[in-house]
Amino acid sequence: MKALRVTIGLLIVIAFLLSMNTSWAENVDPKVAGECMTCHKEKSPGLYQQWYESQHAFHKVTCINCHQANKSDSDAFEHYGAFIATLVTPTDCGECHEKESEQFVNSYHATAAEILDSKDAYLAHVAGGEPVAIIGCEGCHGSKVKIDENSPNKLDRKSFPNSGIGRLNPDGSKGSCSPCHTRHALSKAQARQPEACSKCHLGPDHPQKEIYEESKHGNIFFSSREKMNLDSDKWVVGESYNAAPTCASCHISATKTQEVTHEIGDRIAWTLRPIVSKKLENWEQRRSNMKDVCITCHSAQFTDGHYYQFDASVELYNDKFARPSLEIITLIKKKGLLERPAAFSNKIEWIFWELWHHEGRRARHGAAMMGPDYTWWHGFYEVAQHFYFKFLPEARKFNDPEVNALLDKIEKENPMHNWLNTPTSKLKEGIRNGDIQDVYKEFYDK
Repeated sequence: MKALRVTIGLLIVIAFLLSMNTSWAENVDPKVAGECMTCHKEKSPGLYQQWYESQHAFHKVTCINCHQANKSDSDAFEHYGAFIATLVTPTDCGECHEKESEQFVNSYHATAAEILDSKDAYLAHVAGGEPVAIIGCEGCHGSKVKIDENSPNKLDRKSFPNSGIGRLNPDGSKGSCSPCHTRHALSKAQARQPEACSKCHLGPDHPQKEIYEESKHGNIFFSSREKMNLDSDKWVVGESYNAAPTCASCHISATKTQEVTHEIGDRIAWTLRPIVSKKLENWEQRRSNMKDVCITCHSAQFTDGHYYQFDASVELYNDKFARPSLEIITLIKKKGLLERPAAFSNKIEWIFWELWHHEGRRARHGAAMMGPDYTWWHGFYEVAQHFYFKFLPEARKFNDPEVNALLDKIEKENPMHNWLNTPTSKLKEGIRNGDIQDVYKEFYDK
């Protein structure tokens, strides 16, 4: 009876497929497509239902359309008479979504797995261990997926499952579409919401999720989600919705003058990731692209004012904390003063790391995304505390004449730091009459 039910189900699916427009790939056998859906409806009903309610199903894109593989592909395996691959890569998606795939593979997202050779991954491996690095680093940034000929799906269990956005795939492609367009629903409405970004963009070193939730943008979104028209085919800010922007609204979604882009950096003028923030190549156009989003809901004066304040905050961070601390740690290393030879085996290295990688990034991202608490209390407040009362004292412990001379120059001669040795009454007077504020004039319109 079970075999009969499966056969009847298969015939119904095939009849359904044959009744539809044949806009799907010509090299897909309807019988094979029907067998995939019939079996997965029984074996993995959640996965099937996600697909069934998706735009892929509506447009007759079936399992085999995305998962079919050539026998010669390194990750291909025979599955009930068809050669398939578990991984669906940007190359595969590009068969139908050519423009989106091209934009994505040229984006910063697609390079995220380069962190596998960075200090972040090094620290996870040596201070933590490989299992932590696999889940904690590669889970977001992507793994280098390896082939295991003895595995049922040809994929090595250490490197898969993985849906890191910069995943290095066996077919030579970079990245994965599923972190944003989660399989198998592949919902555009999901990708448009801030939660789609929050798997990776949160935590002590890049808390964009938390900053967004703190900001008025996030406040309004979460209280007005039902007004966002998230399922709209044409999702244009100011036309399709106007309640609030999401991450997608600002960074990739359409405006009246810009099309959707999967190049996540097209509207980012600064890179806030490194020790010292830098303006990116062609930053003026990138800034103009982002301002185009802002002025949909804000005046030009409001928008210009935000970037005036934001840029000054970044310049302040660079000159007051990033460059001096970098100069100090560089001198200490150059002189061979560190006790242990391995990176991160000395206390001052950890202090310096958290100063820019954690507190410094929070401060800069808070300023970028209009998050007051993350700009100050979670940001510059902790930067200042760790710079003055952790980093500088730890540098003093070396008692090296050249290092001490540099520290003295920073603390006593630099007008941004000599408050340490100035009476409180004089500092308050300087705030009242604007003398202290004058020190930071150079950061505006720099």
